[in-house]
Amino acid sequence: MHKNVKLLGIIVVIAIFLCGFAVFQYNSRSLNIFEPTKTVKVKSSKKVPKKKEKKFLLYKDPSDIEKEGTWKKKSEKKTQPNLATVKDLWIRVSLKGNRTYIMSGNKPIYTMLSTAGRFNKSGKSDTPVGTYHIEAEKGQAFFNQKLGEGALNYVSWHKHGIYLFHSVPTKKDKSINVKEANKLGKTAASHGCVRLSIPDSKWLMNNVPYGTKVVIKKY
Repeated sequence: MHKNVKLLGIIVVIAIFLCGFAVFQYNSRSLNIFEPTKTVKVKSSKKVPKKKEKKFLLYKDPSDIEKEGTWKKKSEKKTQPNLATVKDLWIRVSLKGNRTYIMSGNKPIYTMLSTAGRFNKSGKSDTPVGTYHIEAEKGQAFFNQKLGEGALNYVSWHKHGIYLFHSVPTKKDKSINVKEANKLGKTAASHGCVRLSIPDSKWLMNNVPYGTKVVIKKY
């Protein structure tokens, strides 16, 4: 009898031990005691601002140049040059700089705010780069039905009426497209032509000699 009681006691102790171990195992799993803590990355709600492209100017802007986006006034406050008397006259267009320069030899003598062709994803502009010349086609206004856009004071420099210097764009009723006009001198926005302020475009149309060299580059 004594031996049976002793054996029963041992069995009870073992049973208690096993039950305790089972409870410990269950709790350890639920509490992840033996599992490494996972790092949860919290996404920031703040948007990272896009890096602005650095403004490139082929030549330093003159001190009297108007603010970018000005299209009702000529670009410089000084009198526009008499193109008939300019020595070694040519025109230089900087697509990325959004400037068009009247050149006398190697010196810019008049700077115009301008906007040329948009750039695609591969970095190519809708305005062709290269060396061209002022052509015979010119006029006070046009409207392109296909593009739904027109302009004032145009003069052709490539493909006889396809690529032009002209004013900021107009709507079908000949009113100014102000949203587009406000981009003048700031960013590329045209379908390929070179936009100028209204006074600059009129002056250029009336005064630039036929055959004047026009050099257009990305920078």
